[in-house]
Amino acid sequence: MKTKRLIISTLLGVVFGFVCYGFASSGQNEVPTMLAVNIILGRTLIGVAIGISRFSLKHWSLHGLIMGLIFSLPGAFGAMLVPENPEFNHTMLFVSTIVMGMIYGFLIELITSVIFKAKQ
Repeated sequence: MKTKRLIISTLLGVVFGFVCYGFASSGQNEVPTMLAVNIILGRTLIGVAIGISRFSLKHWSLHGLIMGLIFSLPGAFGAMLVPENPEFNHTMLFVSTIVMGMIYGFLIELITSVIFKAKQ
């Protein structure tokens, strides 16, 4: 395992966790504390997983997308537990959690592999 890769990808996961929380809290409704913790830790987990992964693919971008998908699934199912509110759709929340996780996974892998040149 390469320590540089793990540190960079984990820090990026934390940063993107707070970015994601910022987007979630920018709406009219207040984000519950446990959901905020879930958002931040979920994105951090994507960064850690990318940092320690030995799963080799032909291209780095697929690695980030797949890791984002896999590690966003628990958060997406957890987001379904948010109490009923007529202002938002649970299906949309589920899908957007997964899509955004894939985007964050892609960005973490891009910045780690291309900009910081911390290869697997």
